[in-house]
Amino acid sequence: MPVIQSERLDLRLLTSDDAPFVLGLVNEPSWIQFIGDRGVRTVEQARAYLEKGPIAMQARFGFSFYLVELRSERVPIGICGLVKRDFLADADLGYALLPGFWGQGYAREAAAAVMQYAAQALGLRRLVAITSGDNERSIRLLAKLGFCSEGSVAYPDTGELVQLFGRELAWSGAEE
Repeated sequence: MPVIQSERLDLRLLTSDDAPFVLGLVNEPSWIQFIGDRGVRTVEQARAYLEKGPIAMQARFGFSFYLVELRSERVPIGICGLVKRDFLADADLGYALLPGFWGQGYAREAAAAVMQYAAQALGLRRLVAITSGDNERSIRLLAKLGFCSEGSVAYPDTGELVQLFGRELAWSGAEE
């Protein structure tokens, strides 16, 4: 059952049954380049990744990453949602689609739907997003979604610098 719906997409809670899809997604070269290698190499590791990550986050905060599916075909194409990182004051908008679904407006549609959900259902007033400095597609998408650059921030455990973007949410329904 979808948590969020948009014109072409359903976004639903991730479950451990989604492990085979997530295994493929987190091992895409684009994921590894722009998000990082999570060391997930088997379906069992993907199941554990889901249980310790999105499933636990949903239970703790009431939001997480959601599986993005094409509504018409029930085909999973990626993930999109919110994550609460200890080193960021606000919830972080994130998304990743399989490369075969890039350039068709799905990431923007899913992210806009998550932003609307964050404001209307969750009552959030501000979101941030982080991305590697060389992820030009993601930086362009964040700009289209109204995010502004706020400099860079380092991951506490690795020191890796990522670009930080922020946006106030005052959702009227007319923005996206």
